[in-house]
Amino acid sequence: MSGIPAVFIDRDGTLSEEIGYVNHVSRFKLLEKSAAAIKKLNEANMPAVLVTNQAGVARGYFPERLIADVHARMNELLAAGGAKLDGIYYCPHHPTAGEPPYRMDCDCRKPKTGLIDRAAAEMGLDVARSYMIGDKLSDVALAKRSGCAAGILVLTGYGRGDWEFNREREGVEPDFIAEDLLEAVDWLLKDLASRA
Repeated sequence: MSGIPAVFIDRDGTLSEEIGYVNHVSRFKLLEKSAAAIKKLNEANMPAVLVTNQAGVARGYFPERLIADVHARMNELLAAGGAKLDGIYYCPHHPTAGEPPYRMDCDCRKPKTGLIDRAAAEMGLDVARSYMIGDKLSDVALAKRSGCAAGILVLTGYGRGDWEFNREREGVEPDFIAEDLLEAVDWLLKDLASRA
């Protein structure tokens, strides 16, 4: 697909603190360098697009409306740091937990490609020149399945443990491993420039 390159970013453990399920707005906390990282993407005119699984809805841990409240708080916190996301896409489903309509084998639960496919179609993005950043090897797998230019693993959230203990089982290799979102953004901006 022709269009502009973007950066797809996981939420919990990548952009914000990993605490399990964010079942109340008060539990949502940005990681320290997240606003600075997103601001760099904004300044580079590179869309920053959140892609996140929120199966707590399917599991009955919180209502779907809470996701909008949490994302409103996230946007406030980012704005305080001079940053903004260009798109937010989430999957509330789970293939085996909960009740319909949330219990379903959807195409949007990462590492399936539905969230990226939808963002690309709606925002006019070039996935082949885009990047995926997450704290799980399944996020890297999503990058590969979607045809992104690179999949980056951050060592925040589940990242360090996932890399240390699960990489052989997952069988997917990150294009870069970053300490945090800011380091990931610095790397991908250089990588994008080198491909130009």
